[in-house]
This record gives sequence, C-alpha cells and structure tokens, in this order.
Amino acid sequence: MHLIRTYSAGVHVGTLKSHDGKTVVLTDAVRIWRWRGANTLHELALRGPAQDWTRISEPVPEITLTEAIELIPVAPEAAA
Repeated sequence: MHLIRTYSAGVHVGTLKSHDGKTVVLTDAVRIWRWRGANTLHELALRGPAQDWTRISEPVPEITLTEAIELIPVAPEAAA
C-alpha cells in the first residue's frame, strides 16, 4: 500500500499497480480529503489518521494519477 501526493488531485492511498515517471496507477484506492492525528504525510503513512474529523472517500477499483510528486509506502500499522 502506498500514499500518493499529487500536484493537483490531492492525496490518495491504494495498492501500487504501476509507476512511470509522474504517472501512478493505484488499485483499491481512496482519496484522503482531510485528516487529523498526523502533522505531515510522512506521519500519516507511518501512523494513520485519527478517527475524528478525518474524511476518506469510498474506494474505487482503479485510478490513474498523472501528476504524482510523492510516493510514500504505508506502514502496516497505519493501514489497519
């Protein structure tokens, strides 16, 4: 599982299917709209968000992101 920060489409988390330059394809992906409990995306990928106030979308089977600027592996404890 990877957390992807894009230039203009926000932050997404899913299973990395492919990565070619700035283009990333995720499967079983969600968009993180807002979060608490982590100051940075690094902490979000390491610890996960707090349950209160956090908004995460329903998952989509697959998404292609064309302007990826950060790819961060998600720790198992953050994915739980």
